[in-house]
Amino acid sequence: MAETILISGGRVIDPGRGIDAVGDILIADGRIIGASTGIAAISAKSDLIIDARGMVVCPGFIDLHCHLREPGAKKKETIATGTRAAAKGGFTTVCAMPNTKPPIDSGAMVELVRGKAKAEGVVRVLPIGCITKGRAGRELVDMKEMADAGVVALSDDGSSVPEYKVLRAALEAGAACGLPIIEHCEDAELSAGGVMNEGELAVRLGLKGLPETAEEIVVARDLALSEMTGAHVHIAHVSTYGSVYLIRRARASKYAVTAEVTPHHLTMGEDRVGTMMGGIKLNANAKVNPPLRRWRDIQALVAALQDGVIDAIATDHAPHTKADKSGDFASAAFGISGLETAFGSVMALVHRGEIGLSALIAKLTTGPVQALPRICELAGGEVGTLKVGALADVTIFDPDATWVVDPAQFVSKGKNTPLGGEMLKGKVMATIYGGRIVYKDDGVVIKGM
Repeated sequence: MAETILISGGRVIDPGRGIDAVGDILIADGRIIGASTGIAAISAKSDLIIDARGMVVCPGFIDLHCHLREPGAKKKETIATGTRAAAKGGFTTVCAMPNTKPPIDSGAMVELVRGKAKAEGVVRVLPIGCITKGRAGRELVDMKEMADAGVVALSDDGSSVPEYKVLRAALEAGAACGLPIIEHCEDAELSAGGVMNEGELAVRLGLKGLPETAEEIVVARDLALSEMTGAHVHIAHVSTYGSVYLIRRARASKYAVTAEVTPHHLTMGEDRVGTMMGGIKLNANAKVNPPLRRWRDIQALVAALQDGVIDAIATDHAPHTKADKSGDFASAAFGISGLETAFGSVMALVHRGEIGLSALIAKLTTGPVQALPRICELAGGEVGTLKVGALADVTIFDPDATWVVDPAQFVSKGKNTPLGGEMLKGKVMATIYGGRIVYKDDGVVIKGM
């Protein structure tokens, strides 16, 4: 028989239902069976009792965009290590990108990933399938087969679909199967050879730039094709002022468009790449695609998050080996290992008064569900909420706890973060997935454990 868990005395925030009040949550058989004040008085005989006083209790976080590297790159990450990193970061659902080796471009590959996740993962893994076979940008995958196998969406992540007619066909076929198309918006010709944001700093550091226009041209194209077909396009890792402007205009015109932004694009600028003090010093751990941008871009992204133009915060977790990030900056791999620092990073927006706490939680819970509606279908029940009857995916965090980022302590195989040694304010204390405690910080008191 499954354990019953009582979460007692926490500040319960459930953005989808407009709830923000001190209360209790009761869990049994993998679902939430009680959510109100006073439950603690009648549920003292629960198998496990979590003292959540002084903490926030909210729906489990959902990551729309991460790289688990399996199959094909187990030195970087595995489904086992990646899902444990997700649990430590408060995530109970992660959507895994298909640019693996081989890529996830068939029903058989989808089933392989889902089977591996069921056997070795500690949180829910929802595969994202390729748009084109081999991610080559030419021939569409069998989308009905992919949908039946259980993908949550389709993407050739790492590159956009280059041919207009192929993307139009993908949007139409995806819509027929109920699958959103997720686009990594980047013009390959304009961005060729670039390693950081194009601008004055890149020139001073002697590095080839990635222009903002390379993203914005493809965003504009994809929005136009979405309008033409009426199909749902989701814009991945938005990074520029211009992209925000285009998406804002499209949403005002009721296009079927959703969008996400990463913690690093919300909180870090291009200056993280390098400095001129004492000679040029470069930090390959800040090399990411799309690149870290300018202050005006960060401001536009935060504003778009606040007013709903951007639906969700997604990590774009991209773990790499030490060798991948060593040596010459130009040849270093793109990507940041972000599952374990995502929440602490974006809490800075709350502490600076740039976004409310409930609004931030919404971008990690209800926003992702609204962006990719198949999430609840594939999960087998409601997620992103603490309502009675929903799946018992819960995150407990201390909004004021400070901690120092130590990459050596990451559960992920990827230690590649530009945040090493920095103090963050806001810490995940426990994560519950499907009614099971899959992560617990030493600072949490759990009776019965």
